[in-house]
Amino acid sequence: MSQQVQRVDTLFVHGLGDEYLVAPIRDGDRLFRSRLELSETTAGPRPAKFRIQDGSSEEPRPPDEFVDYARRSRRIRLSQQTAKAARSEFKEMLSGYQLEATVVRTCRLCANRGRYAPITEETAIKRDHEYICQDCAIRELERELSFTGQLTGAAQDRLEDLLLEVQDLDRITNLLEGNLDSDLTKFDEISATTDEIDTVPVSDLDLHPGVQGLLEDRFDSLLPVQSLAVENGLLDGDDQLVVSATATGKTLVGEIAGLHRHLSGKGKMLFLVPLVALANQKHEDFRDEYGHLADVTIRVGASRLRDDGGRFDPDADVIVGTYEGVDHALRTGRNLGDIGTVVIDEVHNLQDDDRGHRLDGLITRLKHYTDGRSEDREGYGGAQWVYLSATVGNPSHLAEHLEANLVEFEERPVPIERHVTFADEGEKARIEDKLVRREFDQESSLGYQGQTIVFTNSRRRCHEISRKLEYPSAAYHAGLDYGKRKQVERQFADQDIAAVVTTAALAAGVDFPASQVVFDTLAMGIEWLSVQEFEQMLGRAGRPDYHDRGKVYLLIEPDASYHGSMEATEDEIAFKLLKGEMEDVVAHYDEDATVEETLANVTVGGTAVKRLNDRMLGEIPTKQALGRLIEYDFIDGLEPTPRGRAVTRHFLDPESAFTIIEGVHRGDDPFDIVADVELLDEQD
Repeated sequence: MSQQVQRVDTLFVHGLGDEYLVAPIRDGDRLFRSRLELSETTAGPRPAKFRIQDGSSEEPRPPDEFVDYARRSRRIRLSQQTAKAARSEFKEMLSGYQLEATVVRTCRLCANRGRYAPITEETAIKRDHEYICQDCAIRELERELSFTGQLTGAAQDRLEDLLLEVQDLDRITNLLEGNLDSDLTKFDEISATTDEIDTVPVSDLDLHPGVQGLLEDRFDSLLPVQSLAVENGLLDGDDQLVVSATATGKTLVGEIAGLHRHLSGKGKMLFLVPLVALANQKHEDFRDEYGHLADVTIRVGASRLRDDGGRFDPDADVIVGTYEGVDHALRTGRNLGDIGTVVIDEVHNLQDDDRGHRLDGLITRLKHYTDGRSEDREGYGGAQWVYLSATVGNPSHLAEHLEANLVEFEERPVPIERHVTFADEGEKARIEDKLVRREFDQESSLGYQGQTIVFTNSRRRCHEISRKLEYPSAAYHAGLDYGKRKQVERQFADQDIAAVVTTAALAAGVDFPASQVVFDTLAMGIEWLSVQEFEQMLGRAGRPDYHDRGKVYLLIEPDASYHGSMEATEDEIAFKLLKGEMEDVVAHYDEDATVEETLANVTVGGTAVKRLNDRMLGEIPTKQALGRLIEYDFIDGLEPTPRGRAVTRHFLDPESAFTIIEGVHRGDDPFDIVADVELLDEQD
């Protein structure tokens, strides 16, 4: 019998009820699995039955064969999970053959399968009231995930890494049920950084006395990004692309340049933003801060052009406007006077699929306008351009295209923690309520309560979440009237509400000093966020004058999407955003965008249309575009037809224009025509 027994490295034994599982291990592989039963004799416990398992069948073997394996083993290991009485019995049996076994901590799940899996303090994973090996813990986690919903590889890898890190399976599976243990949900932390910049004393600036006095009343020195802008020619009239994180003071760069040039007799300032809500806020801020130095007006759309005393005053010293509002003025031939400074806030919107081409066109048409004024008016030196953004993936390339000096400042004023937890749609509001309450109950070292911005993907969802929050909160979106939005802004500033629940309206920079940002979804409308949009939105968390740190929570629904056209799932998108690199700023043009911008350039520039097209960031084949415009009866020669003027002044793409024209020709009800155009937008 001894000749048939192979030498083994380890004989692993695990007591299970009235028998022992035995597994000989050689070179890391289990040779077979067997069962051993002992019986009491006058000499003590001795092997009574020994059976080797082969699949579902068992082969009885002489009990002494077990003794041979034990004698030919380099070591015998007895599982600590074996009952204490069984351990004593087995060790007594071995001593009768002058053999010894070492009791080791092993994985019970492995032992039940006859596998030898020793675990140490470093490798043991807690599960309920026992410890198992890492392989079994990962298998158990995968089993739990199969009940929750199919997670993508990135999400599962993250959970597995976290499992090995915290060594507690129950805590990890609780994440799938909305657990908010910050030690577990924390994905990473973006540290606060401070670049060593020699700041410029305000007293050293050579500004118009009105601006100089205003700044000296507020602070002694410029902030670092403002100092860099001055060093790079801001006060010499040089164009600049300023890229810096939220709340680092870049907006004041444009304000300093615009007010200084206006008060020095070099033309008015245009301050342009992407959203009406942001324009309203800037208009009010500028009027309060600079109203004693300059007349301030607002231009946010065609409705402001009425000749009945509307709010827009083209002769004002400072015009705050939306991109489309000022572009409409250009497309309709409005005289904006001598423009000395143009500030384009959130210039990364150039890459927006829907509006990027319009911003590209606006910049080009405004430059054509200011160039023309320089040629027509002696002494008018043209405009200085200041472009602002917190998030640009290719700043050097963009600055080169815009013919601007690059001012890039990497500082992040406060650290930001980024957290991930999993929840289905029904659970998200409950989790958001807990996060909002927890944050509002805390106070920073600067004396401010924590407040939250919750981003979601629809106006309806804004109100739905807000109603479910226990602490005072408000929905905030473009569908609210101006007065209601201002009321919410004041309530937040006065810390009368704990949270605002919003769509993309706040991402572009409306000033809510929030300490926490919560992503209810990672979609805006029916499209996933880009890395740039995501960074812009999470950058709202944490303000240096209010908070010690910012917090960002992503509430992820496994295997979820919000429209049939959306590729990937929310958990997959989450880790792409968290690990992603900033996209390059490029303007996207399809045929409709090409036709729309060429028509606008014909309307504003006439025979200079090719020069305007060539000046844009996006590539436009002018000859083909003009051919389309002639085919559509939008231009006659290089002049817009009445149809073309109507199309361009209402920012219509060709498909929408022809939907309206055909509806009018059929005599359709105007509301039906509008519905058809809206349906086109939804399909797009």
